[in-house]
Amino acid sequence: MHKGLDKETLELTLQAISDFTAARLPEKRLLELDATHEFPADVVHDMCGAELGIQLLFIPEEFEGMGGGAFDVYRICEEMARIDLGLATAVLATFLGSDPIIFGGTYEQKKKWLTRIAREGLLMAYGATEPEAGSDLAALRTTATPVTSDGRVVGYRLNGNKQWISNGGVADLYSVLALTPGGPSWFVVEKGATGLSHGKPEDKHGIRASNTSTVTLEDVHVDTDRLIGEQEGMGLIQAQLVFGYTRLMVAAFGLGAGWSALDRAIPYSMGRIQGGAPLSQKQGYTHKLVVPHAVRLEAARSYIEETAERIDGDGGNLNTEGAISKYMATEAGNLAADASIQALGGYGYTREYIVEKIKRDARITTIYEGTSEIMEMTICRDRWQLHLKTHGQYYHDMARAVEDLQERHPEAGAGIAARCLHAMAELLETSRAHRLTRHQHVLFRLGELIAYAECAGSLARRAVRASEDQLDAKANARFPAAALAVMSRIFARDAAMKIAGEGMRWIAGAAGLREKEVSDLENRLGLSAVYRAQAGLLQDMDQVADILYGRKPA
Repeated sequence: MHKGLDKETLELTLQAISDFTAARLPEKRLLELDATHEFPADVVHDMCGAELGIQLLFIPEEFEGMGGGAFDVYRICEEMARIDLGLATAVLATFLGSDPIIFGGTYEQKKKWLTRIAREGLLMAYGATEPEAGSDLAALRTTATPVTSDGRVVGYRLNGNKQWISNGGVADLYSVLALTPGGPSWFVVEKGATGLSHGKPEDKHGIRASNTSTVTLEDVHVDTDRLIGEQEGMGLIQAQLVFGYTRLMVAAFGLGAGWSALDRAIPYSMGRIQGGAPLSQKQGYTHKLVVPHAVRLEAARSYIEETAERIDGDGGNLNTEGAISKYMATEAGNLAADASIQALGGYGYTREYIVEKIKRDARITTIYEGTSEIMEMTICRDRWQLHLKTHGQYYHDMARAVEDLQERHPEAGAGIAARCLHAMAELLETSRAHRLTRHQHVLFRLGELIAYAECAGSLARRAVRASEDQLDAKANARFPAAALAVMSRIFARDAAMKIAGEGMRWIAGAAGLREKEVSDLENRLGLSAVYRAQAGLLQDMDQVADILYGRKPA
């Protein structure tokens, strides 16, 4: 059974956010917050108060929340990022900070803390990252020393330093990861606790409307009921339970930021006359700075929505799918924002035009909640194991399923997407035969190519589902089936060239293949078929440009 809000409630929530921020955070105010590095505490508290109650989205109904699912959170996070990624980060921190309680707390702990968050709109911070450990949660130095009385543990003393903590200087509650005798464990710490302090806000490149600071714990005493789950050593397991979910949220941030930038570049180019015609009518402009980025963003969206549906359908944690979603969407969003600066020329480089700010904001999405490099490693490591367990058939099987779509809807580019997946299987098998995953760079590059291959299949499925009126009722409806089919063909061609071309480069570069082996691999990757599949690419790009600029119906 799928969980979450109904379509009407979700749409009303999205509209409420749009109306609230339009009134309270016009573009001029967002630029001021960025320039002054100001955290708009009043706005954030009102968003989490009676006026909007955005924090209710992720709290289960039994604890006075709305019980939103992963699909709802993705849609809300995208909308928030379209408005301001710094503000979105402040809200994300509360979502993230409560996750250890939601996924690891006892019923009594959930009832106490989640109900308070729902009623009082408390802001949370997620205290995991440390100065020396970065994303490696296992390299933990913050300690939780048991305090005993009459031979039993009655509390803990927390000591350590946390870094890069969103809401670190403004939170009402902190979820803190610390090392107990039984292993890493999460604790709830309240604002004002003796020994709890924070540093000055970090002077950041972007998301300057958010608060990021160090958090220091010096003999902070907490009672045993603040140990989440009331069992030591469960912290890393509890953290792993939410990676698929939280990385989906950051993926939505990349999606929202990327489209926010493109949706400023598109109208600008319609009014900017150069050489007697608008930039919007020039292929050299649209086919470099707009169309490819729109296609990549929608490919990422297709994977985000599939993953959200599976999570809501009790499909498991889907950590690897969350990693693919985050990798593709944040890289696409960052590139789209960069291209939008170029699209506006000198105006784009000035702070008066907000695309410059969006680019600085979007950059963090490829770093926090796991860097793109960690995503590449996570993706390849998991899919490598599946390749071995299935004796090399994992991606061949996936390709055959996509080939079935080609027969039903040949316009959706499923045949090219299937070629991507078959090629991925061949690259992994060649890597196994030559033991190439011992090279870290090869491992990372395979992770990137896997993400592209799976997104190609996903966008083809989305196009087919749209044609058959089978998309989730809450799916983003900006582009209808015909537009998605064209985008799918473009992305599949791009992915096929990337997988076959770059895959050949790194396999040959690492394995030292002989000439016959190179020729054999070329055949197995279907390089000739990949080149032939490029036929019609420019015409499809023309069509997407027409759709984006309203020259043809979307």
